[in-house]
Amino acid sequence: MQNERYPFKLPPLPYAHDALEPYIDAETMHYHHDKHFKAYIDNLNKALEPYPEAHGLTLAGLLSPGRLEQPGSPPEEARRGILDNAGGVYNHDLFFKCLSPRPDAPGDQLTALINSQYGSFEAFKKAFSELAASVFGSGWACLAIDGGGRLSAVKLANQDTVVPAGMSPVMLFDVWEHAYYLKYKNLRADYIDAIWNVASFPMLRART
Repeated sequence: MQNERYPFKLPPLPYAHDALEPYIDAETMHYHHDKHFKAYIDNLNKALEPYPEAHGLTLAGLLSPGRLEQPGSPPEEARRGILDNAGGVYNHDLFFKCLSPRPDAPGDQLTALINSQYGSFEAFKKAFSELAASVFGSGWACLAIDGGGRLSAVKLANQDTVVPAGMSPVMLFDVWEHAYYLKYKNLRADYIDAIWNVASFPMLRART
């Protein structure tokens, strides 16, 4: 979806709402995908509608540094709403693609990078889980790869993305409360442990 343009449309969930049970329940998936994700798409379209000069930018393009600051771009007071909602669309699209009822193990390239930088997959899993649990308030934990082929595990606040840093996301954990509160209540660490049972590792790269 990162290469699509206005007007953006809600992509279908890649699996049934109950396909990730018991780790993520059907009710949460319904509200998370069909309501929260859709709201970001609807709000992004609404924010972009008055500015046809931005309609030709891809989703990743909207998030790229300077693309909304060129002559003829939306005024400064409109950019924050566009960026917040574009980030929400970008991150949610990736998150749902990083989950699967039949999760794939990391490929050879990613396994080699993980082993090189973390020592083992289990060590990486522990470090990434701790990172996700430590996100203050609402946000994301993202495993990304930079232009030099090095992995970085980063915390993202609210609907920030790795696009401005020139990195490509590999895996994303949503740690906003709406992603887990119906089932796990305030037990974010239990939710993070559960995600590993349905986590996949798509090597997703955005073009602007």
